[in-house]
Amino acid sequence: MLVNSGESFNKISRDELNQLQLVRLQQTVRKTYDNTKYFAKKCKNSGVHPADLKSISDLKYFPLTTKEDFRTNYPFDMFAVPLKKLHRIHASSGTTGKSTIVGYTKRDLAIWSHLTSRSLQVGGAKKGDRIQISYGYGLFTGGFGTHDGAHHLGCTVIPISSGQTEKQVQILLDLKPNLIAATPSYLLTLADEIDKQNIDVSKDIALRLAFVGAEPWTEQMRDEINNRLNLQALNYYGISEIMGPGVASEYLDNLDGPTIWEDHFFPEIINPSTGEVLPDGCFGELVITSLTKEALPLVRYRTKDLTKLLPGTLKTMRRLERFKGRSDDMLIIRGVNVFPSQIEEEILKIPELSAQYQIHVSKQSNLDALEVLVEPRVKQSSHKLSAVKETLEANIKNWTGVRVNVSIVAPQSIERSIGKALRVLDLR
Repeated sequence: MLVNSGESFNKISRDELNQLQLVRLQQTVRKTYDNTKYFAKKCKNSGVHPADLKSISDLKYFPLTTKEDFRTNYPFDMFAVPLKKLHRIHASSGTTGKSTIVGYTKRDLAIWSHLTSRSLQVGGAKKGDRIQISYGYGLFTGGFGTHDGAHHLGCTVIPISSGQTEKQVQILLDLKPNLIAATPSYLLTLADEIDKQNIDVSKDIALRLAFVGAEPWTEQMRDEINNRLNLQALNYYGISEIMGPGVASEYLDNLDGPTIWEDHFFPEIINPSTGEVLPDGCFGELVITSLTKEALPLVRYRTKDLTKLLPGTLKTMRRLERFKGRSDDMLIIRGVNVFPSQIEEEILKIPELSAQYQIHVSKQSNLDALEVLVEPRVKQSSHKLSAVKETLEANIKNWTGVRVNVSIVAPQSIERSIGKALRVLDLR
């Protein structure tokens, strides 16, 4: 079975799903072991063999795969098929060092298209909708992955990619797309440009849904996007190493976190410090095993995304709690763990402040110091801004336990994102 067709993925029982997962887990582990030297070596060092995987619970004995494995085996030694079988190569948007190279066979691309189509459909997209894809095209997986899924569903695609914000707004006005796919930070950039042009979104913009991913974002940010663009924003999750967009997506009728497509991806939650597998409902790092990949099967890949596994809502497949952030985004300030999402939540609780912010980390007298730069929504008196500054500093201190210095900067002074936002600048 290549994929579950139609709506059958919504009707599968937990027992049927577990049986399917076990078969596909066994196939994936065997394929990866037989065709990639790095995984075979890690298994031998851990004292396990594919034949040891007799039940789903046995998966925990197999070694974790990490980003470092991609660096060590750059560019092609992670692949489990000959290079001549690759139909497409993408790369992750790494900020340091070489990019992570990923590849797809013809069958991989068909499954990817099916799953992004499924993700769009459960989010409320339908045949005949027009979708403006503002994820980057090229090596980044977001643009092409969403593009193919939208075509599969029967949508009309407007492939503008990221950037050219004035032109993006003109397309919203002239072509009237119903849907948009973009990062949360870029949707804010579009909202700023719409405000700048004094456009009435309720009259002049036809957007109904936004498929939002590629960076962590809070419920407060969802409210901000919904209100400013007059639409419903949905969690749309993917990771390049596993596939790209379409790994999990939120149902429009529930809006309670993205459902992970467990017929194609097996999720675990681990303690990021010890690697211990945690029960459902416990907070930790998401680990994913691909179940149907040909070119790049991955066993127990550490995503670095921090979340919980929750029961499905009226569906068999489990949900992911909204991501708190990434383990590698976590800031340790004077021994205290702080996530940018915690600061974002506090900023957006204050109506006078916008969602445009940046966090600067530096050393002062050999101690870590945290500064939060944030823009006001509108020009306000210095007295009012002083009171807002004090309120935000107190709220962040109460919530995180860390003292911060808040600087309310001039409107439009923080650089706008055309893709993934640079929220944290570490100057240490």
